[in-house]
Parts: sequence; structure tokens; C-alpha cells
Amino acid sequence: MAHVLGEWSRSVDVGALHVSPLQRAQETAAPISAANNIAITTDERLIEAANIFEGKPFGIGDGVLKHPSAWKHLYNPWKPSWGEPYEEQINRMLAAVFAARDAAQGKDAIVVSHQLPIWILRSAVEGRRLLHDPRKRECTLASVTSLHFDDEGMITGTSYTEPARHLLPKK
Repeated sequence: MAHVLGEWSRSVDVGALHVSPLQRAQETAAPISAANNIAITTDERLIEAANIFEGKPFGIGDGVLKHPSAWKHLYNPWKPSWGEPYEEQINRMLAAVFAARDAAQGKDAIVVSHQLPIWILRSAVEGRRLLHDPRKRECTLASVTSLHFDDEGMITGTSYTEPARHLLPKK
């Protein structure tokens, strides 16, 4: 998937490549870097959202919902109470996106992050509520969510594509 994304990236005029420090994001960015002969800039602000359930199955059967000790973390889905607040995710992602945009100096900036922060930022930009069903996110592996800017550097819209859709598991 990352190699397909690297080939896709040749279709844009890449001026900056900013990437989460997490391994999978770095692996996704490597073919983009190679295809465009551009260095990767690692940005801590692009990291996955903090979550106390990280690495644990989340569900009723064998997941954390079966354990009453986890319930105390589920009292406020609007914040969310189990991890990094949505507003904090939006603020750090916007700061990272604006830094990448500025570094691109009028060209396209590619930012490689993770599903939840991307979806929360996109939802905020599109005016959608932040509380959502994670199964219904439009944000697959190696997908591209684009933010579009006007001449003053303000976000004017979004778009979404899946260059590696043919490699995704069939539902």
C-alpha cells in the first residue's frame, strides 16, 4: 500500500513531507520520500491520539467493556473521557498541518498521521460533530485526506481518495 501511495504522490508537486514519529507512519512515508526525492520531517504533533485502551481489544465479548473497572473511563464520549480530548487533537493537528503548508512554500505538503486525529480534524473542518462511530470513518489505510487552502492560507475545503483501494480487504 505504501508503494502505491508513493506512486500516487508523483502526481502532486510535493514541497514538504511531515510525518508522525510512529513506525507505521514512517514506513508509509518512505516510498513518498523516495518517489519525490524529498526528506521526511518528523513531527511529534502528528502522533496517534492518546488512549487508555491502547493495545487492548475494545468490545463487549473479550474486550475492555466486559470489565467494570474500565467503565469509569467511558462517562463522556463528547470529550472523550478515555483519552486525548478532541479539541487538543484538532489544535495540534492544525498546528502540524500549517507548519507543513508553510514549509512547502507554495507547493503541496503531504502529512502522514493516524486515523483518529485525521478523522477528527476533517470532521472539525467540515463542521461535523466530533462524537462518531469509529466503524463509519472514511479513513482507510494509505488513504489521502486533503485540506485545500486559499491564497491567504485559510482552509477552504477537503477531499478524500484511496489510491490503494484495490489492496484493501473486501468487506
